[in-house]
Amino acid sequence: MLIKSFDPVEAYLCEEGMARFATNDYYPPHPANMKNMFMHLTNYSLNKNSENYKPCENDDFLGEDYTGSKRLMS
Repeated sequence: MLIKSFDPVEAYLCEEGMARFATNDYYPPHPANMKNMFMHLTNYSLNKNSENYKPCENDDFLGEDYTGSKRLMS
């Protein structure tokens, strides 16, 4: 969803989207974990190199996999 304005309310809802997930469980930022890029960032180009990365069946097209680190919203 894209909210263009609040007064008046104007929003756009896309029929499809993609979600990317961090490959490590999130914990609030703390000096001990601040440099853990796999915890705080969902950037695909970083997370695909993580040992916890879960590729989709057909990673280029996202496939019908519901457990990968990149998933279609549908």
